[in-house]
Amino acid sequence: MKHLLFSAFLLSVTVLSGCTPATPDQALGTLERDRVLLRATAAEIITAQPIKKGMQINQGDLLVQFDTHKQAARLAVMQAEVVKAKAYLLKLTNGERPEDIASANSALKSANAAKIEAQKSYQRTASLLAKRLVSEAERDRALALRDQTTAEYDAANDRLTVLIKGVRQEDIFQAQAALDAATANLSYEQQVYSDLSIRATRSGKLDNLPYNIGERVPLSAVVAVIQADAAPYARVYIPEPYAAKLHIGQSLAVKVDGIDNDFNGTLRWISTEPAFTPYYALNQADRSRLAFLAEVSLDDTASELPTGIPAQVILPAQK
Repeated sequence: MKHLLFSAFLLSVTVLSGCTPATPDQALGTLERDRVLLRATAAEIITAQPIKKGMQINQGDLLVQFDTHKQAARLAVMQAEVVKAKAYLLKLTNGERPEDIASANSALKSANAAKIEAQKSYQRTASLLAKRLVSEAERDRALALRDQTTAEYDAANDRLTVLIKGVRQEDIFQAQAALDAATANLSYEQQVYSDLSIRATRSGKLDNLPYNIGERVPLSAVVAVIQADAAPYARVYIPEPYAAKLHIGQSLAVKVDGIDNDFNGTLRWISTEPAFTPYYALNQADRSRLAFLAEVSLDDTASELPTGIPAQVILPAQK
């Protein structure tokens, strides 16, 4: 009896195996769209989220606004530094005021008059000393006064020369470099200020806002997720036997559940490393096989298809 039951079991397995259809020439997966992750540029508090999750957005729309008080203060400091550097450079390039030159010229004349008077006083004192009418101390004081007034005259003359010739070219170059540095720092702080407003970099649907208004967000944390509004792509697993038949740019037909007509697709990427096929990507008989993850772009006629629905890519027939 046991022998008959075992024979019947083998017969049924053989019959079922013979009736099992061959593996279809297709790769299974789902429709996906590019997801853009926008990250926090500073560890600041969120003050506004003008657009709600799930709404359509356009490139440039404000999605998340961070607190700007601290950065606004830094920006004001850098703006003042630029104004200061510009004023100093302008002062050097414009030269001295005519009033300053006239004042220096008057000081030179005064120093020259004092020098002449001191020279004559010394000469008189030296003549009186020769006649024994004054002491040597009187002559020494007259000599010191003459030398002092001569030095004062030379200093006044040098001062007038500097004012007339103007500043050195090296000083102007240094002032220009200081202005360039201040301007660059200002541009950087302006960019930091602008980055506190997180704006959409692509048009599409606002898929997620992980943080809420009032929360302080860590630096580089994802604060907004955009699902691009372009046509979706089929993310499928290519069975290993078909991988050698495919190449980037190859045209493939794509079937979508619930749609009668096929869509034109283009293979845009295929993994170079195989992986075990996920349980949902192929039928039960094929789950143990290696597969290559691939992405097949659909044309614009598929732009209205929702994300996440099952899709099948028709593969080249095996020979």
